[in-house]
Amino acid sequence: MLVRDAMSTVVLTIGPTHTLRKAAALMSVRGIGAAVVLDPDGSGIGILTERDILNSVGLGQDPDTERAQAHTTTDVVFAAPAWTLEEAARAMAHGGFRHLIVLDRGEPAGIVSVRDIIRCWAPQRQPAPA
Repeated sequence: MLVRDAMSTVVLTIGPTHTLRKAAALMSVRGIGAAVVLDPDGSGIGILTERDILNSVGLGQDPDTERAQAHTTTDVVFAAPAWTLEEAARAMAHGGFRHLIVLDRGEPAGIVSVRDIIRCWAPQRQPAPA
């Protein structure tokens, strides 16, 4: 199975000046754990994850004043839609992260997460017998 078959095409894109609270609210509404941060004047494409927000709040930082750019990972490992799920899982395990931005022709086309991969590899849940 390929990344294109497992990835979420619901890609939340935010700017570097979004507050962490706004980013968290947008992620929560969409039920996703990461946002693509586009900074055309700076670092380009980065990723802000739920863990980044959690770490900031855990340090006592104010989510209403902290900006995405201060917590964005910019040395991102990107996946291609034609990667196998094994390649994606290997990249995640090697890098110690749970999300990969999927680029297609240089543009974000989706995000694949550990959860997406597990969903594809695990057998579908069967309803409990009545």
